[in-house]
Parts: sequence; C-alpha cells; structure tokens
Amino acid sequence: MKHLILSLLRPALLLSYLVAVVLSAPAENVRWCVKSDKEHEKCVAMAKKAPVFTCVKRSDSLGCITAIHEGIADAITLDGGDIYTAGLENYKLHPIIAEDYGATSDTCYYAVAVVKKGGAFGIRDLRGKRSCHTGLGKSAGWNIPIGTLIKLDVLKWGGIEDESIESAVGNFFSKSCAPGAEKGTSLCQACKGDCSRSHDEPYYDYGGAFQCLVEDAGDVAFVKHLTVPDNMKADYELLCLDNTRAPIDNYKNCHLARVPAHAVVTRKDPDLADLIWNSLNSLQGFDLFSSQAYAPAKNLLFKDSTVKLVRLPANTNSFLYLGASYLGIVRSLNKEVIAAGSNAITWCAVSLFETRKCDKWSVNSLVDGESKILCQTAPTVEECMKMIMSKEADAMAVDGGEVYTAGQCGLVPAMVEQYDEAKCSQSGVSASSYYAVAVVKRGSGVTWDNLRGKRSCHTGFGRTAGWNIPMGKIHKQTGDCDFSKFFSSGCAPGSPADSPFCSQCVGSGKAVDDKAKCRASAEEKYYGYAGAFRCLVEGAGDVAFIKHTIVAENSDGNGAAWAANVVSSDYELICPNKGPVPISDFESCHLAVTPAHAVVTRPESRNAVVTILQEQQSRFGKDGSDPNFRMFESAPEKNLLFKDSTKCLQKVPGTNDYKSFLGPDYVDAMISLRQCSDSTPDLEKLCTSHTCQQTN
Repeated sequence: MKHLILSLLRPALLLSYLVAVVLSAPAENVRWCVKSDKEHEKCVAMAKKAPVFTCVKRSDSLGCITAIHEGIADAITLDGGDIYTAGLENYKLHPIIAEDYGATSDTCYYAVAVVKKGGAFGIRDLRGKRSCHTGLGKSAGWNIPIGTLIKLDVLKWGGIEDESIESAVGNFFSKSCAPGAEKGTSLCQACKGDCSRSHDEPYYDYGGAFQCLVEDAGDVAFVKHLTVPDNMKADYELLCLDNTRAPIDNYKNCHLARVPAHAVVTRKDPDLADLIWNSLNSLQGFDLFSSQAYAPAKNLLFKDSTVKLVRLPANTNSFLYLGASYLGIVRSLNKEVIAAGSNAITWCAVSLFETRKCDKWSVNSLVDGESKILCQTAPTVEECMKMIMSKEADAMAVDGGEVYTAGQCGLVPAMVEQYDEAKCSQSGVSASSYYAVAVVKRGSGVTWDNLRGKRSCHTGFGRTAGWNIPMGKIHKQTGDCDFSKFFSSGCAPGSPADSPFCSQCVGSGKAVDDKAKCRASAEEKYYGYAGAFRCLVEGAGDVAFIKHTIVAENSDGNGAAWAANVVSSDYELICPNKGPVPISDFESCHLAVTPAHAVVTRPESRNAVVTILQEQQSRFGKDGSDPNFRMFESAPEKNLLFKDSTKCLQKVPGTNDYKSFLGPDYVDAMISLRQCSDSTPDLEKLCTSHTCQQTN
C-alpha cells in the first residue's frame, strides 16, 4: 500500500516527502562542512579521533549553508556576515554554539583597522590607499569597515540604484584584496592567489588579510583585535574613529565596532544541536583551536584564538544573536533599510484591539493610493520586538522597562510620548516622565510596611511602574528574588502561566478555554495601567502599581464602562516611610519618577521612523488636520498603540542611546532587579546571552 501511495505522488511531492523523511530521521553522525583542502585535512584528523564526525567539502560558505539547509551537511562555524545570510528565510539556519575568545573579549571580538607604524594617515584619509579584507561580506573584514566608512561619510555611496557597493569600494581604494569579489576587478588586484573566499587564497581570512599588509600588498588590513602576533605588535598601529592612531593593544578604546563571535550554525533541530554540542565536548586528544599542523593555513574549523565554546540558549536565531546594531550595518550595505522619504513603516500591534486601531490608522494614512502605515500583529511585546529586529516590522511604542529590554537587544528609542501639551510647541525640552505609585483602597489598612502577604495588581511583568520599580524596591528590602514569598498572589500579565502572579488575572472574560488569561495584551482585562487599577477596584488585589494619572482617568465619570461607579476619593497612595495619603499627593508619595513611553526601532531606521511619525501626527495627532482618525485616542478601549494621555510625540533628544534616555537612576534600578533571573524577560535573556549586545 505504501509503495502504491508513493507511486501515485507527483515527482515534486515525492521529492518533498523523501527530503522530509531524511531530515526527520535522527542524526547518528555530524557532517562538518569545510571550504578548503587544508580544512578538510583537519576535519579528517578530527574524524579519526571521533568517528561521529564526517567531512563534507564545498567551495565557499554559501555552498556549506546550502548543503546544511538541504540536509547534506550538518554544521559549520561562520562569521557574523555569513550567520546573517544563513538565518534568512531561504536557509533558516540557527546559531547554536559561540566561540569564546577569553578574558579580552568573551563571545565578542573587536573589528579593527591595522596599519604599519609611522604613517601619517588616519581612517578619514583612506581614499586612494590599498586595502586588505578578510573576505567579501565578512564582519571585521568588510561589513564593519565599509559600513563605518559610509557612516563617517568618507566613502560616499548613493545606494544600489547608483552603483553596487563593490563598485563604490573599488573606486574608493586604489586596489584591494577582498576574497570573494569578482575576479579581474580592482577588489582582487592585490590578492596573491585566485581571490576566492576560501583558504585557497593566501590573503583570505584574518591571518591572510594581515599577511597582505605585512607583504606590502596593502596599506590597511581590516581584521579582528587578536590577529596581530605578539612579536609583531610594536611595528603596527590601529586607526581610531577620531582619525588618530593607537597601539595594537589599545583595541578597547580604538576599534570600529564590537562584533558577535563566530558561531556554529545548523538546522533548527534540538536533537541535532545536542549531538553537535556533545560530540565537540567529548572530543579527546584533538586540539579544535589550533591549525599549526596545517601551516600556513590558519583558523581551520574554528578560530585559532578561541579559548572555549559556549552553548547558546535554545531559541536563539541569527537576528537575536547578531543584534540590531550589527544587523543595521549589514542591511545598510545591502540597502535593506527604510530610507528617508520612504513610503511606509510597518507598525507592530499587540492584540486584536490594537490591530483594529492600527488597521484604521493604515486606511486613513493613504496618500495617492499608498498607505504610510502598514500593520503587523504579534501576541506579545517581546514577539513584536523580535519582528522589528528581523525587519518584519519597523516600530512600536513601549514603556520604560520594555525600552530597556529593546536596548539590550540593540534597538533604539526614536520618539517619546509627551504628556505636557505646553511642551509640544517647544524644542529641546526634556523627555516626559511620570510618577510610579502604589494605590490601595481607602481605609483598607494596607501600608508599605505591611504589604507582605497581600495580593498585588501589576500593569505587566517587566513593565516600569507596574513591576520594575516596585519589585526593585522590594528586592532591595528583602534581598530575595522570589517575589511569590512576598505577595500571596496577584496579576502580572506576561508571567509564566503557573505563576502565583497569574492566579488573580481574569483574561478576556470567556468562560471556556480563555487563552488571553495572564497574557501581556489588551485582551487580558487586568493588563496595562487601567487594567491593574481595575484589578484593585474589582477586589482581585490589595494594591495596584500604576502611574499617577490612572485613578483620575478611570473614576468620577471618566474611563470605560467598568469604571462608571468608581469614586477617586475611595483610593489612596502608599509609599515607604509614610502613611497613606490622598491620590492627589503623588509628588510627595511615589515610588519613582519614571521615563515616558517611547517608540523603538532599529538604529538604521530611526530617521525614517521619526520623519513618518512627524507627518502622521500632523494629520492624526491631538490637533491633527484629519478628523477621521486620532493616534492618541482608543475609546472605548484604553491606551492602544500609544497612551491616551499623549499630547504629541517628540524626537528623543541627545544620543538616542537607551541608557541616556532612561537615565542613570532607572538603569541602576534595572541592573539591580536583573540580579533576579526570574525578573528578566526571556527575550532579554536571549539578547544578552553573550556580551556584544550594545549600541555602537
């Protein structure tokens, strides 16, 4: 019967079936992909020590990526540029193990520009010089330096519509060796061999690019900070971004960027990942991190400077591993960015209600038949951030705690909500802020000193006023990260489903199979500021951690239907070292002054997002010209896409770095709270699983 079914299948379906069978079969060995004869020699030697390994040879990284995707090979170690390619939809490979280069850099390295000592030129004087690159599209040797030269406006490139980036670089340098470039062009002119992106080209990779400089085939080598041998450091220098030079060992202060380490990639298969990790760890009598026996070749299978291997969290993908800063450089070189004057940005909405509002915004944003705002939907803020990193979406507005997480993943704040209308007409004003407060029912007897054992209502797990500020204070008091020992139960949407901080949540109100219960979205009735206050009002908690305006916005005739009979005077504020005070006394009784919500995006998209949002609020802001839609109104719901109390959006002042935006006090509070692993969102754990995630 089985043979009959297969014979009836069309050839294409049969092939798909067979591939699926092959890929689903449990792996018994690890087929390592190599790119040169020397690398194949080392791989064969490894396989003799551990027969679980076999070797598959392809001509270049892309050939190996394709072979792994097709199930012909299983693993290869790649640099950041190739990890980006491997993670694209065509291949869907995932990094599973990172190289660790020891105390100097951990799972990162520094991309540097090396020159011979004694010259007079700096990084801004490279036009007309000869350049040595590790390989076309590689991190330290191409993506970082070329992206940096474009960013510094030293290399002027109008984009792919004018000329290819290879052509622009070829015209900038007098001649180069960039292995992998088109043979016969100036980018291959300085090469010693065939200019292939493999060890068949002597000037390929870090050691090769440095040798290109040593042998005077080039004036500058773009490599990583560990490339120059100790006995040669005195004869070479680094080019710094401020156009000065520095000694080779001063790479921490003089570099082009910090770059995620090389990593082993494979198909998304937990069993295969375990097999690869266990096989590498059990390897006896073989030095994975030495290529000395195969000289002059270097960095075979792994970088020779690797000290150890580090297992990455199971859900890591290429976008999370590389981080938004590095991805921005790669996309800039590929011209995969939203350029200023682009037609649209894609907003990420969380929940059905936000999606409805976003769709209405999109329809009303039409100009000449094209929408300026497109919409993407995700079940949580974290999933939206992943979409922004992977360029499936471009922007969303988040609270301060989420700005912190976004920043840890390399995203940047672009615009900030302003709640003071008078400041909307002023330029250069400080960003809005608000008071984080603790609200209780008047006469309940609940104070800050007797909070232990009570039930708590939070805006959401990891949110600023609702979690980070109060739990940070409690952690400083108790030193205990297990907050379930402090509160008896509560509702903190976004908490694990089995947590006591989900037990008081009510979901959407459906009687059966309510998947919205405790979800960090507007479908959970107790989510957000108004939701946390509603949790207190309806008796699900004894204290609500919210911002200072919420009680007034949801009482005395204001707010949604559930708040119709709420009287503000029935509630009061509590704070450390003070008795309960009226709701209006928030300036004297609060937990912290916290930053306003902000729009986050990828670094390379920031200018376009700002430009489009400025246009949009001139039409749909509080006093916008188009009455058909209002960005800052959500009735009958609350705070969808933006806070309803927003008067305008303003460009984030200063450096647009998330730490500068949040301020040192808030960042210090977050660092303290992050001592509690359970208080760190899963996305942030993934983004900080190695030390490179930072905005450069």
